[in-house]
Amino acid sequence: MKDAKKQTPVSKTGRPAVLYVHGKGGSAEEAHHYEALFPSADVYGLDYKTDTPWETNREIEQAVNDLSGRHDEVILIANSIGAFYSMHADICEKVCHAYFISPMIDLEQLIVNMMTWANVTEEELKRKKMIKTNFGEDLSWEYLCYVREHPIRWTVPTDILRGSEDTLSSADAVTRFAEKTGASLTVMQGGEHWFHTDEQMRFLDLWITGFIS
Repeated sequence: MKDAKKQTPVSKTGRPAVLYVHGKGGSAEEAHHYEALFPSADVYGLDYKTDTPWETNREIEQAVNDLSGRHDEVILIANSIGAFYSMHADICEKVCHAYFISPMIDLEQLIVNMMTWANVTEEELKRKKMIKTNFGEDLSWEYLCYVREHPIRWTVPTDILRGSEDTLSSADAVTRFAEKTGASLTVMQGGEHWFHTDEQMRFLDLWITGFIS
């Protein structure tokens, strides 16, 4: 696996590039898993340093721009919030295909739900701008405004994998997104938001290889 941020420009290679964008709490090292699934490609992991869609999107754009300058094709694999960040990056013209794992689609609803859990009103959040919760998430008025003002516009051919027991990514939101964009949607019965058990990872591997074999 290679670091998507530490590459020296060279002439284009005939091998496609696979860029992996991890979810919250993940790391670029997770990209190693996909090397065996894409033996004919160069696999890169993006170690992004920010955690807002208006900042991380620029890191993703830069990585894709760099890779598209050195590879004829760029394939995206994005996990959870990494998919949300990727969809807010200006990369649709440079990515030939995307695989989304447990993608976060409706961040507005998730934030509203967290406000309810924390007993925080919209007026209070607007006034205080940032509120820490007792379940470890910060509520941000700027973040809520951003997701309301920047609807997703995604045109890349995409395949989506979701677990039936995913409690973070709304089934309705993912289904609507798939229907709107023409993406395929596969649901693993019993699967969670975080695909990590041996059974879940076998399912994930078979899901991806079913498209590329």
